[in-house]
Amino acid sequence: MGWPWMVRQPKSWAWMQGQFARMAALGDVGAQSFYGHLLLFRGQGLGAREEGLRLLRLAAVAGDHKAAYQVGVQSLTGDTRHAGDAQEAARYWSQAAEAGHPLAARKLGELYRSGGPGLAPDEAQAERYEARARQLGL
Repeated sequence: MGWPWMVRQPKSWAWMQGQFARMAALGDVGAQSFYGHLLLFRGQGLGAREEGLRLLRLAAVAGDHKAAYQVGVQSLTGDTRHAGDAQEAARYWSQAAEAGHPLAARKLGELYRSGGPGLAPDEAQAERYEARARQLGL
């Protein structure tokens, strides 16, 4: 049952977004992560995307491993204003992998195996994170 019906109602959805925005502004890490993901993927315009990334960075710094994974993905991808940064991606993915995020461990293993913008390949680190991904179930 649950509440999926509620998110399909425009007024209810707008109310929920307002509540998450308020909680995120008050420093709630879970709200920062959820609302950051929401703005990043469903927000309207560049301003919403930037605010989503800002909230995700705050949540990642506070220890949210899902936010750290997503910030790593966005860091490596880059956008029209920022080039991809493999070192920043590795830093966030490392945080997420150590917290138990299996995809972060896999991506980090791949990144260290092939290298990236500003990051030289490192076989030892690649093996370490690939083993961590296997340990976490991938």
